[in-house]
Amino acid sequence: MHILEIPSLFPPFGGLFCLDQAKALSLAGHEVRILSNVQLSVRINRWRYLTYPYGRHWMDMDGILVYQSYQRGIPKLIRPNVKRWVSIVRSMFEDYMRQYGKPDILHAHAINWAGYAAMLIGRDYHIPYVVTEHSSRLVFESEYGPAPSDTWQIPMLREAYKHAARVIPVSEELVDNIACYFGNDYQWTAISNVVDVDFFHYQQRSPLQERPFRFCCIANNLPTKGYDVLLPAFKLLHQHHPNVELYMAGYGTGTKAFRSQLDTSCMYAYGIVDKKGVRDLLYQCDAFVLASRSEAQPLVLLEAMSTGIPVIATECTPRSLRIEDSCTIVPIGNVEALFNAMKKLAEQPQFDGHHLVEEVHRLASPVSVGHQLEDLFRAIVSK
Repeated sequence: MHILEIPSLFPPFGGLFCLDQAKALSLAGHEVRILSNVQLSVRINRWRYLTYPYGRHWMDMDGILVYQSYQRGIPKLIRPNVKRWVSIVRSMFEDYMRQYGKPDILHAHAINWAGYAAMLIGRDYHIPYVVTEHSSRLVFESEYGPAPSDTWQIPMLREAYKHAARVIPVSEELVDNIACYFGNDYQWTAISNVVDVDFFHYQQRSPLQERPFRFCCIANNLPTKGYDVLLPAFKLLHQHHPNVELYMAGYGTGTKAFRSQLDTSCMYAYGIVDKKGVRDLLYQCDAFVLASRSEAQPLVLLEAMSTGIPVIATECTPRSLRIEDSCTIVPIGNVEALFNAMKKLAEQPQFDGHHLVEEVHRLASPVSVGHQLEDLFRAIVSK
């Protein structure tokens, strides 16, 4: 099949889920490319706004050809920026068609605004489109206010959901989670994001008799990630079990304000780390803990389990990630419950994670996700 991926977000602002799925489909033998228009903000990063390339260009990212454009956003003018973003994507598609011909299917990532652009392109050229949705209700709430919202964007996005050949939420729960904005009058099939299981491979941890039990949390320092619950829960744990440590990384965890909350004898924060840094932290630790208040699909949990360690997470964690005997679920915002779960793990014998790795491969490996997408796309195209 000839598949064109259209992301709403792309580097330097995230969006690597799109690249991961493109690589998985390419691995399955399909012709896959990415068409990306990234809006730059002068208020967020003046250097990028002034120095990133103008015009459109092709580049190779991990073996996938990307047709790239950088749009200079106009501060505070949301509607004109959206209109221009969609217009640029449609124009780039015309360029793409002239060079590579008509794709069999369009694969948009996130409804705003790649899903909407894919709907318009699909109508113009009679191409089916699907939308993989990564965003939870809190993301839409931050943009459009609490539901029900009467902002002008919602009817446009609801239409794009309704006319998609299939919506692909990264978890089943996401459909109900965002129904307060978009309803559920559309066909959907849940498929996980991809985990690089070759990179985040299993590794045996050193014996616990020789060192402290180490917990790890890799998450940005945002209210939704629940550090205000994790830190007091761990301090309570350390009072009962002095031989435990907590390692943290993510945007905002390296600041002086964040580190001032830590007990420096047993709590360590590293700020932003790259992919290898994430793996290195996971390999040092015996369990992963995430106190989130909202998640569509916390991929870092899968990455942790792929290396062979158990996880503790909250009730917003999708059921598909709740692997038996390996994922402990606690209530959201409950310090005592999180403390008890961490205490129980720290008191158990060393965990054997081989079976856990097999489950993650089945759910989220590039081969597994590639085949799931391939089967779905073939069924859509055959109609």
